[in-house]
Amino acid sequence: MNVLERLKSYIEKEHLLMSHDKILLTVSGGKDSMLMAHLFVKAGYDIAIAHCNFQLRGEDSELDEALVKKFAEDNCIPFFVSHFDTKGYAKENQISIQMAARELRYTWFEKLRHELGFDRIAVAQHLNDHIETVLLNLSRGTGLQGLQGIFPIRDRIIRPLLFLKASEIEHYVKEYSIAYRDDQSNFSTKYARNKIRIDIIPHFRKLQPDFETIFDQNITHFKESYQLLQQFVEPIRKKIFLVAGDEWVVRKEDLEPYVDNLPLLYELFSAFNFSKAVLSDLQQAWRKASGRIFQSDCYHMLLDRNELFIREKEFVSHDEALVTSETSTVEWKLHCFHAEVSSDLAIVRSNAIVKLDYELLVFPLTIRSWKVGDSFYPLGMNGRKKLSDFFINKKISLFEKENIPIVVNGNGDILWVANYRMDNRYKITSNTKKVLTLVCRTD
Repeated sequence: MNVLERLKSYIEKEHLLMSHDKILLTVSGGKDSMLMAHLFVKAGYDIAIAHCNFQLRGEDSELDEALVKKFAEDNCIPFFVSHFDTKGYAKENQISIQMAARELRYTWFEKLRHELGFDRIAVAQHLNDHIETVLLNLSRGTGLQGLQGIFPIRDRIIRPLLFLKASEIEHYVKEYSIAYRDDQSNFSTKYARNKIRIDIIPHFRKLQPDFETIFDQNITHFKESYQLLQQFVEPIRKKIFLVAGDEWVVRKEDLEPYVDNLPLLYELFSAFNFSKAVLSDLQQAWRKASGRIFQSDCYHMLLDRNELFIREKEFVSHDEALVTSETSTVEWKLHCFHAEVSSDLAIVRSNAIVKLDYELLVFPLTIRSWKVGDSFYPLGMNGRKKLSDFFINKKISLFEKENIPIVVNGNGDILWVANYRMDNRYKITSNTKKVLTLVCRTD
């Protein structure tokens, strides 16, 4: 069976495409993506080509683009290219160059797919990429889920070359005289994946010449084991994880039968990426005082008196907003503040509105989250009170108080715990001549 027949057979076996599908091929100019483009042309699929120019390698990036564009033109294939400021994006989002390139390209691919009506996005990852992913996950301490490697299809993305070894791709590129360009960064062992490919896998081949085939079989066993495990875990997960708005709630009484079983606990919470070390801490705190918060990379988990609350982290670039004497509207997280200066001394009884004595204010005012040690003089109460105690009295959870706006005077005094209570020192009186009115609306 030649490689074209093998490609069609793999696509059919994995149900990657329907005969009428329009496919967006992601082509970098490397040997694997150029072979994929060549095979899809020969197979007669309805295709277009998308190329990312990350502007990281100077003239080499331009030559990559020129090669892919020429291939598209020679074969009368629609060609799309996007130029990215990858370094700027990485700096702005405080992520690595590799992660920035990944986010940029997949966001653009999906935008193209949606706008132009493509059914699938084809990526030229191959069997060795599949194996490297598993070894990389293994080196990082992954669970069984991470040992499944790369899936042939996920959402709209397909990987039709997963059946091919890197050595086979090299062979076919030479056989068909396919032009390609090497990215020299692929040969640098400063990247973990490259180190696995260049330094580690060759040692496995010395032990087992047919290493790729054997390891691919092992990955299949890992997948089957994981699927078997999920048949047991999923009914429990559906029973105990209850969706409530933008969070998940787990009643402690529902989790109690399983809480001492760390391996099972790890699988139950796997969708939220909590590590075993974090879940072990949860076990230790389970029957002790409530109020502990546990973290994964994307989620907070609050251990309350009778429930666990899990909420996705909010990634906010700036955790503070300023109110100047000229401000009319300002946003903070999900809250919008409207400011107005007047001489209106009428009392308004609404937790969403505060009237402050303008002459006592030091601009700019700051809107921020609460901080440990914060205290104020709540209107209608005697003396100073810690914000943490105020929140406890109001039965406000740790999750909720992170999103309560605290309006702070320029001298450091808290003016208003928005939507709850203002500070007694800054209330309007009969001597007040000028008033700052703040209205807090929540989206």
